[in-house]
Amino acid sequence: MKTIILLIISSFFLQSCFAQKQKVWLDADTGNEMDDLYAIVRLVKDPKVELVGLSSAHFNNPDLLVFEKWNAYDTKGLNTVAESQRLNEQILKSLNRLDIPHPIGADRQIGRAWGQQDVRDSEAAQTIIKVVKALPEGEKLDILTIGAMTNLASALIIAPEIKSKIRCFALGAQYDPKTKIWNKNEFNIRNDLNAFDYLLNLEGLDLTMMCLQAALPLQFKREDTYTKLDETIEAEKILEDRWREQNPQDETRVMWDLALVAAYLKPDFAQLETISTPPENKQRTIKAFVKIDEKALADNFWKVLKKMF
Repeated sequence: MKTIILLIISSFFLQSCFAQKQKVWLDADTGNEMDDLYAIVRLVKDPKVELVGLSSAHFNNPDLLVFEKWNAYDTKGLNTVAESQRLNEQILKSLNRLDIPHPIGADRQIGRAWGQQDVRDSEAAQTIIKVVKALPEGEKLDILTIGAMTNLASALIIAPEIKSKIRCFALGAQYDPKTKIWNKNEFNIRNDLNAFDYLLNLEGLDLTMMCLQAALPLQFKREDTYTKLDETIEAEKILEDRWREQNPQDETRVMWDLALVAAYLKPDFAQLETISTPPENKQRTIKAFVKIDEKALADNFWKVLKKMF
């Protein structure tokens, strides 16, 4: 009898050891601000998931047409998706993880300024489709978007049959859980409102939002962050340099993108609710993070970064 029990325990142990990690894809407008890099590092270093793709997203916005500067960039001739791609490759190289597929995304929104759903094909959209179609039966790909949702929407327009095999987690928009009122006047959404509306209207798509109100409490202090980062480690030096180059004047930064990635990885530190889509969209239910434990998520970020697990 004891032998049988030991065999059963050993079997469960072996199954857990060889269990498939959840496959995750991250789509990031890394060139836009500084917190995307923190989100990427957090995901790459997590031991419980398998990052199977990191794609670059554009951050085209009207300011690029009328101002000479966007953050630290000269706007003249700025190719936003190319800048996101450059940084994606830089951070992956610093982490010795260029083996992770990192295709370039679309250079503009789907459709036109007045709407529509004209697809914006790209290497990123095609690779997402390929990865999803190669999944074993019963597995799903979790796709996290922390910029304009162009690449994911394009993949679904091109290959709608992959819808049932993905779960989407997106950063964007504003939602008040008390009044249940939506507001799409937000940077990521404004950069491709057509893509967001497409995803909201796509019946059966498993969609979870991290809206601004929920992400806002996750804030890092500049000097505290500089102190914790080790400049002798290439990836950590990149994180520090990015703050110094892009937002040196900011004593505190909201870590919007990290909030989504961190809450996804540590759902016990976040509150999730089922909500209704905006009234102008197809009425269906989706999910949203409505609250986070910002201290727990911040502490966990530093713990994972320093491999204290």
